[in-house]
Amino acid sequence: MPHKVMASPELSLVGTYGTSIQLSLKKAKNVKHQSSIEPALPISEFDEQVQNIARIREDTSINSQQVHYAAIETAIRSIFYDILASNSIDQPLFCEIWNLFDIVVILSDNELCEPTLIIWLVEELLDSQTIDGCRIIFDYLESRRERLIAKHFKAKNLAILRACNELLRRLSRAEDTVFCGRVFIFLFQTFPLGDRSSVNLRGEFHVDNVTTYDETHAQDPSTSNRMDVDMDDATVSNGTCEDRATSKTKELPPSIINEEVAKDAKVVKFEANAPQSQESALDADALYPVFWSLQDYFSSPTRLFETANMKSLRTSLEATLIKFQEVQRHVEVRGNSKAPEENRRGKKRKRGGNGEETASSFNPKYLTSRDLFELEISDLAFRRHILVQALILIDFLLSLTPKSKAKNQSMKNKSVLYDYTLEEDDATWAQRMRLDIANYLQEGPEGKFYYRMVDTVLLRDKNWVRWKAENCPPFQRPSLSPDDFVAARDGAQKACTNKRMRAMPLGSLDLGFLSDMESGDGMEKFKDPARYAIPDAESLKGPIADDEFDASVATSEEDKRLATNARASKLWRMLRICYKSKFGVLDKIDDGNNLEALFEVRDEGAEDEPAKEAEVEDQDHRHPSKSPDLPASTGMAAEANVAVETGVK
Repeated sequence: MPHKVMASPELSLVGTYGTSIQLSLKKAKNVKHQSSIEPALPISEFDEQVQNIARIREDTSINSQQVHYAAIETAIRSIFYDILASNSIDQPLFCEIWNLFDIVVILSDNELCEPTLIIWLVEELLDSQTIDGCRIIFDYLESRRERLIAKHFKAKNLAILRACNELLRRLSRAEDTVFCGRVFIFLFQTFPLGDRSSVNLRGEFHVDNVTTYDETHAQDPSTSNRMDVDMDDATVSNGTCEDRATSKTKELPPSIINEEVAKDAKVVKFEANAPQSQESALDADALYPVFWSLQDYFSSPTRLFETANMKSLRTSLEATLIKFQEVQRHVEVRGNSKAPEENRRGKKRKRGGNGEETASSFNPKYLTSRDLFELEISDLAFRRHILVQALILIDFLLSLTPKSKAKNQSMKNKSVLYDYTLEEDDATWAQRMRLDIANYLQEGPEGKFYYRMVDTVLLRDKNWVRWKAENCPPFQRPSLSPDDFVAARDGAQKACTNKRMRAMPLGSLDLGFLSDMESGDGMEKFKDPARYAIPDAESLKGPIADDEFDASVATSEEDKRLATNARASKLWRMLRICYKSKFGVLDKIDDGNNLEALFEVRDEGAEDEPAKEAEVEDQDHRHPSKSPDLPASTGMAAEANVAVETGVK
């Protein structure tokens, strides 16, 4: 018997929400006429639509928030799937997806739908597209990043992290390097600095990163010359390739080497006074398995807790560094001999068709072929990269010394602390090896700058490791309360306010005794105008004459010096007084003589000229840039000034 199906209130709610969202999409077409991702829909234009959706919740009898969230999510997903099924991502009509996403963000910010709904939709859209389509979707995420994390970030962070990690698993580190970098930068900008999502709190190593190489090799004479490299035409990033003929000359006597070098232009020329290494370097075939075995220890440092592996590391790293030093010397010798030719041709080879310098190629996985090994170790960038890995490993070993472990006893995160203690002999070797690597990295082009950069990064990495061992304490400090801010502001204003002067400043002399004198006018005598009034020039004429007489009749050098200084002081003051009124007469005074000229009676016309000159000079003092040169005869006044500076009052 057929039964009648009744429409439940929840299903009708889905239809009501769907209609309202469809109206919002139509409004978005009128607001945004472009078919591109940018610009984002303005929030202010959709206030009415937000109020309509909120009114739907209020008008229904269903009070459960989860039911409303599920209903609006169902309506949005239905519209999302319809648009996705009928339009391709490269079509203009696909912009309705971006408009729908913006509307979902507006609804989530107003708590009308699940906060993580927008991330779920983006995650499904990423799964449905190719890598090229994912790039377009990621353009949307990058353009809306600030709006996405403005509200309810704690509810969205795990969904964002999951979506980005799933995308990274699909990408190839070799072919999609730039896209991978965009994803990582998006995560770094989205999550706060102290977030634990990418901390690796348990200290796990990436042991899955296995480097495969040929552990055994039999030299085939027929293939020894399979690859001839013209060293004059080959270019290796940040370094110079060595010719295989170098290894052939190692077994020849020194007298024959120069002849062989002269015959073959491709062979490196060794100077007689070239520095020789204390230990002989291994040839390329012998070094090959030793060198690549280091990657096993770089990817899993805990293997060095075994004595045999530690001994193997020491041998391999020492042999590698000796070989690198030998290669560096050969490259420098060859670079000096062929510098003019490289300068003539180098720029043409290193520039692309558009005139810009081409960036050095990057490959996230090593090429471990034996045929390429000699070329790789001839590359300066490759050698530096390997040695930086060695520095990271050595810093890990030095953190296991007894002294370093004693500092970490109070750390809370025991998962990054190890029970193994580095032996004293191994610690001494690690310190010496670190110093040798540091000296080597400072050689070559911009070596000092390169090592300083590496050392700075490693130092900061140590701080990150310590922060992780402390169980990642938060960086952010709680904000100040308004009361604390007002109290601090008032205190700062009070500290900077000018305070009233003390009645008796510290260190000053109490002059009260002047009022206690018998006459009682001690303080009044200080107010006598004669103490601060400018004296008349003629009043100094007599004292100057007396000082001249005292100097002429002095019986000792000390009395003569005192009289001369007293005369110079009074003479300087007289000239200062006559400066404004009798400036024109000063050139008649020679070394303080002929002072009578200052007091001669002159006619009115002659007296007006000095006054004018004094007025002009007074203006020049106010405007130094316009002052004329003083007469040469004023040297006597300067001499009197020097006398005053020596202490004469």
